[in-house]
Amino acid sequence: MTSNGHNRSLVVIQLSGGNDYLNTLVPYNEGLYYDYRPAVSIEPEQVLKLDDQYGFRPGMEPVKRLWDEGKVAIVNGIGYPNPNRSHFRSMDIWHTALPEDIGNEGWLGRAIRELDPKGDNVLTGVNFGRGLPRALGCRGVPVASVGNLETYGLFPDMEDESLRKFALETFAKMYGGARGGDAVMDFLGQTGTDALKGADILRTAPAVYSSGVEYAADPMGQSLKSVAQVLFADLGTRIFYTQHGSFDTHSGELKTHAQLWDEVAGGIGDFMDDLKEHGREDDVAILVFSEFGRRIKDNGSGTDHGSGGIAFVIGGSVDGGMYGEYPSMKEEDQLDGDLHFNNDFRSTYSTILEDWMGLEAAPIVNGRFESFDLIKN
Repeated sequence: MTSNGHNRSLVVIQLSGGNDYLNTLVPYNEGLYYDYRPAVSIEPEQVLKLDDQYGFRPGMEPVKRLWDEGKVAIVNGIGYPNPNRSHFRSMDIWHTALPEDIGNEGWLGRAIRELDPKGDNVLTGVNFGRGLPRALGCRGVPVASVGNLETYGLFPDMEDESLRKFALETFAKMYGGARGGDAVMDFLGQTGTDALKGADILRTAPAVYSSGVEYAADPMGQSLKSVAQVLFADLGTRIFYTQHGSFDTHSGELKTHAQLWDEVAGGIGDFMDDLKEHGREDDVAILVFSEFGRRIKDNGSGTDHGSGGIAFVIGGSVDGGMYGEYPSMKEEDQLDGDLHFNNDFRSTYSTILEDWMGLEAAPIVNGRFESFDLIKN
């Protein structure tokens, strides 16, 4: 719990498709970067310089502002042993924290279970987007998955209120009557009851929200506006999740990557301004990650699947700076033409779980990993 009496919350932003590390934090003073990327590189004069070696790509000005304020931790060289270049398998590894095995529980689903072991609050975890990311999946742990907060609910398209009321009553009776049967029916009954309860509560959030911040109309901006609405409604949500992409820039990367980061950085900047306006910037940490980076050499107009990536932890209680080592691009240091990871992603997870959420990390991330000192005491 923070000093102002609010519980600490975590917002996870998944950059789906494999974000290009080298064109996000640009090694603008490294000749090999320009040698290997004659077509897909960012010129030094365009870079938002952090020091005499590295800088953000153009379009990340809102994140650069937060960096200058000491609120951005950059986690360099993040990954895992024996990297997998499949989107599906690599994301599954990040979601379950199991690089060598196939897991059936998400790391955040386990965290939600620890935060609310009795399942008293069906909104401890909320996902903004279609479907449910595996990171949040855990048997017996309810998570609301919201496409559009303004219209979220059961049967929202029914204009006749009496018909909608009848449908809701039927739904409640149907699922309520399913309890006490076999395991499958019990599961369906609980899922239906949780959905009904969560929809009813979440529907109140937009009505009580007021802010001077105007978010962009793109999906990233609107997702983070929804996060803010639920957060400020004090519904007990501790873990928020959303994703943006696709960052799978095999071709036309310079234009696509610029637009994607303009949206992500803009959304983060607006969200942090909203938190500050409401006196909550010290209550929230943002984790930004992608399943892998891209290859060191460009392919003519884009980059292919690689390894060794970058993550960000952002917030008022974050001790900003560089963490981990930027991987070498020298040929002898490469991993089959890729950047070589030098810190396990579960170290970042462990830091967030223990130092931010106050949870024991080992059973959630399947082992003990060295933490970073990136959360202020």
